[in-house]
Amino acid sequence: MKNNIGLIGCGEMGSALARGMITWGGVDPSSVYLYDINAERKGALAVELKTNTADSVADLIPHCRLVFIAVKPQDTEGLLYSIKPLVKTGQIFISIAAGITINYIESCLYPGTKVIRLMPNTPCLIGEGTIVISTGDAVTDEERKEVENLLKSLGITVRLPENLMDAATGLSGTGPAYVYLFIETLIDAGVSVGIRRDVAARLVIQNVIGASKMLHSNTVHPAELRNIVTSPAGTTSSAMLVLEEEGFRSCLIKAVREATKRSGELRLG
Repeated sequence: MKNNIGLIGCGEMGSALARGMITWGGVDPSSVYLYDINAERKGALAVELKTNTADSVADLIPHCRLVFIAVKPQDTEGLLYSIKPLVKTGQIFISIAAGITINYIESCLYPGTKVIRLMPNTPCLIGEGTIVISTGDAVTDEERKEVENLLKSLGITVRLPENLMDAATGLSGTGPAYVYLFIETLIDAGVSVGIRRDVAARLVIQNVIGASKMLHSNTVHPAELRNIVTSPAGTTSSAMLVLEEEGFRSCLIKAVREATKRSGELRLG
């Protein structure tokens, strides 16, 4: 079993995990085993990354100390029960399935099983993601740090207690969609005032990149940076007044709260 890594599920996020760990994280591909119900998808990823493949989960589990579960939430229960007889002491099961709690995973396997739960977002696909991590009681600090180190090539990891995982889903897991809608709307606004769409897109996307980098390189509150460009009775102050009057802040807060609520409704365990 050694320190081999198993990945069950080679969809977009599962593939991103494998690529990140191997291509950017320096993991030896010969220590990685892939399984997916779609043999063609599994095979293509294995050829690309030069990893091992498994013909079934029963073929993968005995070889791997770390097992990433990257299947759809609705497929997780059946998968967990199918691997229960194969679980060995010391193995760590790492799930990215939304709404599937650590307690639920343990109940499908065995009490005391080492379980880690992740909530990644789609920018992990380009190494710029955010991964929220919660650990079960059986996982040691050393084991958590080991997994965090494996994930660092996909972006940043943020530790939160599991009771905040729904909130992390509403804010971070869903977060890129808010940004995309914001960008899309700003581009449309540029077009509405006479700027060609492709030019508006370049301006807006670079604005978002630049503003994000300024926040990333400073410890100041976003409001302080906003105030720098908000002159009395100027164009920015006029724009900010409209956004406040139309409930821009409250709308975003309501969106995050609703996504958090929905995540809780989908929770198992």
